[in-house]
Amino acid sequence: MRFLSTLPLLLGAAFALPSPENIQERATGSLASWLSSENTVALQGVLNNIGASGSKASGASSGVVIASPSKSDPNYFYTWTRDSALTFKALVDQFIAGNTSLEPLIQQYISAQANLQTVNNPSGGLCSGGLAEPKFEVNLTPFTGAWGRPQRDGPALRATAMIAYARYLIANGNTTSVNNIIWPIVQNDLSYVTQYWNQTGFDLWEEINSSSFFTTAVQYRSLVEGSNLATQLGKSCPNCVSQAPLVLCFLQSYWTGSYALSNTGGGRSGKDANSILTSIHMFDPAASCDSTTFQPCSDKALANHKVVTDSFRSIYNVNKGIAQGSGVAVGRYPEDSYYNGNPWYLNTFAAAEQLYDAVYQWKKIGSITITSTSLPFFKDVYSSAAVGTYSSSTAAFTSIVNSVSTYADSYMSIAQKYTPSNGALAEQYNRADGTPLSAVDLTWSYAAFLTAYNARANVQPASWGASSAKLPNSCSSGSATGPCAAATNTNWANPGSPSTPTSTGGSCATPTAIAVTFNEQKTTAYGENIYIVGSIPALGSWNADKAVALSAGHYTNSNNVWYVTINFATGTSFNYKYIKKAQDGSVTWESDPNRSYTVNGNCAGTATQNDSWR
Repeated sequence: MRFLSTLPLLLGAAFALPSPENIQERATGSLASWLSSENTVALQGVLNNIGASGSKASGASSGVVIASPSKSDPNYFYTWTRDSALTFKALVDQFIAGNTSLEPLIQQYISAQANLQTVNNPSGGLCSGGLAEPKFEVNLTPFTGAWGRPQRDGPALRATAMIAYARYLIANGNTTSVNNIIWPIVQNDLSYVTQYWNQTGFDLWEEINSSSFFTTAVQYRSLVEGSNLATQLGKSCPNCVSQAPLVLCFLQSYWTGSYALSNTGGGRSGKDANSILTSIHMFDPAASCDSTTFQPCSDKALANHKVVTDSFRSIYNVNKGIAQGSGVAVGRYPEDSYYNGNPWYLNTFAAAEQLYDAVYQWKKIGSITITSTSLPFFKDVYSSAAVGTYSSSTAAFTSIVNSVSTYADSYMSIAQKYTPSNGALAEQYNRADGTPLSAVDLTWSYAAFLTAYNARANVQPASWGASSAKLPNSCSSGSATGPCAAATNTNWANPGSPSTPTSTGGSCATPTAIAVTFNEQKTTAYGENIYIVGSIPALGSWNADKAVALSAGHYTNSNNVWYVTINFATGTSFNYKYIKKAQDGSVTWESDPNRSYTVNGNCAGTATQNDSWR
């Protein structure tokens, strides 16, 4: 998942096989019983990794998703725009399916993203490319180290996650919150997509700077959804309308004739689980088996599924002896060398999820069509398969559906086999013996289980409009610059009034006190410390001797942030500044003017203020 040039490959002992006594006890029992118990573990695993209350997300701001609690070998204790959006899309779908307890967390995520959009970073600012910055510190300050940037899938995925919740609110009579809170955030992301979709960027594995099949696909989906949402709100997104057909046209260019070329650069075969992830994130339960949008049941998506999963059959020891038509451990791509190249839990789940989605679509449509493109896939699971269409009344239809369902389950069984007995999902599992590897408790792994589990249970997301896909007569490049402005309203209690203290959805009482975290960017020398001082007693009443010290606990050479969390009564307003104290006691004040702050209430009881020394 992470950019190889900045994450050193682990050598020696890291690649040695564990001794038998060190191999973790693994999940046992029937697949059905494991799925049921793992579903609980996976949801809790996601919640543990979301600030500010997640048990493994200490220090993360409210609504912020950490990729993993792992802080070394590898350090994933950051928040990625992509991972966060995919995680919250899964949670929004869980919420819509009936888990109403997730709504406050969804609103906290949206509020955090409104803030994050405004954070200047190495990729730029809000309206100058900064929305493609891949990752941030968990307190919503910039990550300034070397990395694979820009990554252009994040804005599209974030828009999709928020639009799913927005449509729910509209259906339940809360158009005001969508108009005043969600739409301004989504509009910024859509404007980013329409302006930059035709430019290269780093792929979802953060290794190749080229055009990416996954990125192009999710960009198209976001523009379709964005245009539809605008129409629902009585607005318009003309750039969505003008650019979406061009993006769709470009999407077709990745097809090689037998599989999707996941990246146009990088010098690899292009056989990559990126394309299976594309299929499940383009899934529309109301769509036909349309290959234009790479629907899971389409001939191209099924042919691609076979090519990609087969590419791992011979290279992993854990797949040794597994026949065609039975699930295998699935990695990223066969040439992978990160941690020596291993299967990933999320990709194994995705391989199953695509097949569950395909079965749903066949049953809904009432027939299965086999083409010469998809015939090799079907031959693996149904030896009598031949080109043609099989209606739901035929024995062949029933046999194929049953065989593909069993095939999907076999991928989940592979994951079960290599999951520890406590259900914890790391990023990878060893290609030789299945021992979990790399980052522990990977949020994306847990979210991928949740979506595969729902697909198996026929708990489907809402349609996003795939059936509207229509290719233009000819393909061309394009770009369109759209509106861009900071989204300042995150008042969920009274969405028409940004200044009114909030309470999430009217379901909680506004706290009487708010814990405000101040993050101050300031490079310091050894012996220098940063303080905050202000106009109220809690901040020393402008007395430097009574100023409140900030902590350097998160300070690094690449991220020179000082921070402190202070409790204030809701509604408190004050002026403040930062000061620097040297070892000799001398004090340096930052320049005028004074800063000002008003403590607005919210259900989370927390707030974050990001500043830089001036």
